[in-house]
Amino acid sequence: MKSTRSYTMRVRADQVQQTRERILDAVVSLAGDRPLARCTLPAIAERAGVSVQTVLRAYGTRDDLFAAARERATAHVLAERRIDPDDVPATVAALVDHYEARGDGVLLLVGQERWEPLAAEITAGGRRLHREWVARTFAHTLGRLPVDRRERAVDLLVAATDLSVWKLWRRDAGRTRDETLERMLALVASVTRQLDPDTAH
Repeated sequence: MKSTRSYTMRVRADQVQQTRERILDAVVSLAGDRPLARCTLPAIAERAGVSVQTVLRAYGTRDDLFAAARERATAHVLAERRIDPDDVPATVAALVDHYEARGDGVLLLVGQERWEPLAAEITAGGRRLHREWVARTFAHTLGRLPVDRRERAVDLLVAATDLSVWKLWRRDAGRTRDETLERMLALVASVTRQLDPDTAH
C-alpha cells in the first residue's frame, strides 16, 4: 500500500514538473515569435496547453515566470554553444547552428531593447555570454598575446562572430548556412592572423 502511494506521488510530481517545463518552453517560444508585451499569461497558457490558473500556481507572478524562463533559455544556449578551444572550426559551427535555431528570436529582442527593459536585460546578458564564449573559444590565441593586447583582441573576435554577422550573410545576403559558416571562419582566421601571425585555426 505504501509503495503504491509513493509511486502515485512520484507520478504526480513528474507530471507537475513536466507541466512547469512546458510552460517555460511556451514562454521561450512565444518570446521568439512576438514582442514581449504580447507574451501575456493567456497567450503563454494557450501555447502550453494549460490554464492561466495553472501558470500562476506554478510560478506565482509573470515576473517570476519570465525569470525562470530566462534561466532555462540560458541553459539551452550554453548547451548549444559547445566550446572546444582545440577545435575552433567545430566550435564556430556550433555557434552558427545556435544562430540558425535562435538568431531570429534574439534579433526580435534586440529590436525591443530601447523601450522594453526586460529585452534590454536579456540582450545585455547575451552580449556578456558571447564575450565569455570568445574568451574561452580563442583561449589559445589570446593566451599568446601580451595582456595589454587581449581586450582589443577579444573585441575583434566578438565582432567577427557576432549575431549581426550571421544576419548580414544569412538573412540580408541570403547565403546558405554552410556559406555563412565558411565566411565567418574566414573572418575569424583573418582576425587571428592579424593578432598573431603564428596563430592559425
